[in-house]
Amino acid sequence: MNEKEKMLSIEELQESFGQLDYICSKKIATTLFLAYKLNKPVLVEGPAGVGKTELAKTCAKYLESPLIRLQCYEGLDESKSLYEWKYGKQLLYTQILKDNLNKIIDGRESLADAMEQMHKHDDLFFSMNFLEPRPLLKALQTEKGSVLLIDEIDKSDEEFEAFLLEVLSDFQVSVPEIGTITAKKLPFVILTSNNARDLSDALKRRCLHLYIPFPGAKMERDIVRVKVPGISEELNKQLVSFIQQIRALDIKKLPSISETIDWARVLMLLCEDNLGHNIIKDTLNVILKYEEDIRKVELKLNEMAMIAKQED
Repeated sequence: MNEKEKMLSIEELQESFGQLDYICSKKIATTLFLAYKLNKPVLVEGPAGVGKTELAKTCAKYLESPLIRLQCYEGLDESKSLYEWKYGKQLLYTQILKDNLNKIIDGRESLADAMEQMHKHDDLFFSMNFLEPRPLLKALQTEKGSVLLIDEIDKSDEEFEAFLLEVLSDFQVSVPEIGTITAKKLPFVILTSNNARDLSDALKRRCLHLYIPFPGAKMERDIVRVKVPGISEELNKQLVSFIQQIRALDIKKLPSISETIDWARVLMLLCEDNLGHNIIKDTLNVILKYEEDIRKVELKLNEMAMIAKQED
C-alpha cells in the first residue's frame, strides 16, 4: 500500500489497526486521521499503560515508516535531542591535517597564503560529515518520512518544551556552524504524557489532543483476546471483570491494560481456565505493585471474585 492509499477514511484506519493487533476506538481513529491530513502533531494523554506508546508503534507499522523515539526525562536539552558533534572523528581529522601539514602549505610564498590554504579545511570540521543526529534531527532528515514519538514529554523541563514547540512549528532547526536544516518530509509526530505536570497552552494549541482512558469491559476483553490468543472467553470475561472492579477502588496504582494482559498470560501459563480465589490471591502481585493495594483488594477478594464469576 503506497502513501496515497493510507488513511483514506476513519473506517479504513480502524480496520487496518485491528489487523495490526491494536484495538482502535472511533475517537482514536478520528484524531489520527485528522492529524495526518492536517499535518498536526498529536498529544496523547492518559494513565500509564493504556497503550499510548503502542499507538505510535502501530502508526509506524501502518504507515510503513521508521519509528524514531525521543524518550524525555528531566535535564533533557537540545544537544541530547537534536545533534552533537563527533568529537572523536574531529580529533582524528586534526591528526591527519597535522601529518599532512607540509603538503597542504607546500609552495605557498607567504604566511597569509599558507593560512588561507589552511582555512579551506576548517569548514570540514563542522560539516554534516562530523554531525551525529539525535532523534529530532533524524526525523527531519528522513527522506520518505517517519513517525516521531516524543515519549513522556511531561517529564522534560519547561525550557525543553519551549524549544520543542519551536521545532514543531516550523519543522526546521538551526545549526550555527552549518545553517538551517528543513525537514525533507514532515514527520508524523506523536507526543505522549502521563500528566506528571501541566503542559503549556502553547504546546497544546499546536497539537490535536487525544485522551486515552482505561477501556470499558468490552474493549478490554477485545484487547485481551487479540494480545493473548487462545484464552477462553470464560476466563477473559472473569479477569476483565475483576480488573474493572479493582479500578473502582481507592488504591495507590490502578492496574493498566498492560498489566491486564500480563495477568492473562500468567493465568494461561498456569493452565487456569477459571478465576478461583486461590489463584487470584497467589497472582495479585502481577497486577498490583504496592503491598497496601494488595491488602485492600484481599479484604474484598471473596465479593469481587463472586461478581467476576457472574460474568461467565
